[in-house]
Amino acid sequence: MSEAVIRAIEAQRTTNLFDPTHRLQDAEITELVRLATLAPSSFNLQNWRFIAVRTPDAQARLRKISWDQAKITDAAVTFIVVGKMPDFQSLAERLAPAVSAGFFPADMVPGWQGAAKSLYDGQPQRSRDEAVRTATFGAATLIQAAQAKGLGTAPMIGFDAEAVAREFGLQADEVPVLLLAVGKAMPTNWPRKPRQAVDQVLHLV
Repeated sequence: MSEAVIRAIEAQRTTNLFDPTHRLQDAEITELVRLATLAPSSFNLQNWRFIAVRTPDAQARLRKISWDQAKITDAAVTFIVVGKMPDFQSLAERLAPAVSAGFFPADMVPGWQGAAKSLYDGQPQRSRDEAVRTATFGAATLIQAAQAKGLGTAPMIGFDAEAVAREFGLQADEVPVLLLAVGKAMPTNWPRKPRQAVDQVLHLV
């Protein structure tokens, strides 16, 4: 790991106060999501979706069903980070680029499909857990991408999940896992709150 990456991790903090005059171009939003999709996912299913809420009307609609949090309308964009229930049938499509690139043997694809089917098919709780895990990996990577570009971020779980799903057209197999506001942090934000000592959370076995 390069020192630059380490410094970015150490500098990252949650932003509560955003500059409401700062906007992001759609190309900048697209690049953040491109970087987010480099995160890992089970079997390379890539079972996530990112809804970029960035117009005043859409932000107001989201804020209304998200505990009236000002971050949603002050930030340049608030992502609804969506996890999708794993679908083993989509795996051949997800693996096709790796097969075409020549490093993933085509005859391994059916085996991976079978493994994914046995793991998730007919397993609603495990499937939902995986949807949440995958979306969280994507959100964490997006946070680091935004940090690298000098942007502040604020993950949020304060929202009406059913209302968000209804208002923004989520499918039955999709879970709104978290909201992630992204924009220019105001200088009046608090510094990072202190963390527990490593020996309180690390257990070597």
